[in-house]
Amino acid sequence: MAEGSFFEKIEKIKMPIRILILVGTLVLLGGAFYFLVYQPKTDEIRRATNEVSDLKLKVMKAKRDSSRLPEVKAREVKVNAQFKQALKLLPNEKEVPSLLRNITKLGADSNLEFRLFSPRKESPEHFYFRLPVSIEVSGNYHDVATFFDKVGQMERIVNILNVSMKPLKTRSTMLITKCEAVTYRFKGSPDEKAKKKKKK
Repeated sequence: MAEGSFFEKIEKIKMPIRILILVGTLVLLGGAFYFLVYQPKTDEIRRATNEVSDLKLKVMKAKRDSSRLPEVKAREVKVNAQFKQALKLLPNEKEVPSLLRNITKLGADSNLEFRLFSPRKESPEHFYFRLPVSIEVSGNYHDVATFFDKVGQMERIVNILNVSMKPLKTRSTMLITKCEAVTYRFKGSPDEKAKKKKKK
């Protein structure tokens, strides 16, 4: 009876109102579906799509970087080789006495007589130490030139600076030559680091 009266009440409702109720119900159901189901899923899909895009970019970058790896390694090998070559040009602390002996030997081989060979205190520069040696030799001009040439051909960097010459005696072909031989060594060499560790 209650059921019949319910339908009777619905039948009494005018058609436009029924349509409005139906449309309202559909709108409510549609809104509920949109906010409760569709929107969260859409956001989730968007997040997943963005993550996939990011991952694709990362994979592409990784592939690009991996393709450049041989080039980077080759460059590293080249730089290391250049650095080792540069180290060869500058003596380390242990090699300095040997280098100085070689310079005196070159002078003796050039028929020069050493009157003075005095290593002076090293002075620090930007990334290396400057090691000056005061030199005074006697010999003729040709022998002095030969000595300077031999020093210039040494594997290690040695610069001859502040050269002055004067005859041993008036009208003598024998000269007294004074100069400064300067070599260099890197700061932070293994010898330097070992010394610092010992001081600590």
